[in-house]
Amino acid sequence: MMRSLYSGVAGLVNHQVRMDVLGNNIANVNTPGYRRRVVEFETLLAEALESGGRVDLAGLRPQIVRPAGAPVNANGNDVSMETEVGELIENASAYKVYLRLLAKVYHQMELAINQP
Repeated sequence: MMRSLYSGVAGLVNHQVRMDVLGNNIANVNTPGYRRRVVEFETLLAEALESGGRVDLAGLRPQIVRPAGAPVNANGNDVSMETEVGELIENASAYKVYLRLLAKVYHQMELAINQP
């Protein structure tokens, strides 16, 4: 149960960071020379889980990086509104999944506490 709790919290943190990064990218869509940023988390989580050792899910944090090779427009900016809005929608959906996961974990904890 605790692993589910930590996974849920790590997922919420990841998607909140991703929401902030996407918002920043959108806010800078017309800023000359601005290069978009993305959040890497799923790869880090997969590597941690596949390591075979004990995984500190509570300490796992998303990484903000600049993707290489994105085409830039005339003012040196590589932000695409279509891409950012698509990722924003996808991120909001994933955030809701983690909220539901945590709600179920908390409900199970409540049931365990209130058993006679």
